Amino acid sequence: MRNNRVALFDGIEEGGIRATSSYSHEIDEHDNERAMEGLQDRVNLLKRLSGDIHEEVDSHNRMLDRMGNDMDSSRGILSGTMDKFKMVFETKSSRRMFTLVASFVVIFLVIYYLT
Repeated sequence: MRNNRVALFDGIEEGGIRATSSYSHEIDEHDNERAMEGLQDRVNLLKRLSGDIHEEVDSHNRMLDRMGNDMDSSRGILSGTMDKFKMVFETKSSRRMFTLVASFVVIFLVIYYLT
């Protein structure tokens, strides 16, 4: 009698009905499969995203390398130009300075005699 009663009320617990272990196992199995599919989709998405990030980083690195090379060549051209300016200013600076000082002296004397 005890076994019949246990078999009859096997799915009932206090406060509600308890699922049988095989049904519960199938539900758990199904939930696990859905969760695994969701995780697999997320992993694939992350894999594609990381691949896109890698490609973007590579393209930016190439662009920065080209920019660095262009800056180096510009620096070489600019230093050559600055060297030419230095030569021009060094050779003509004494003549210019003399002309500037003489002009100020003449202007000062003119203003002094006029006042």
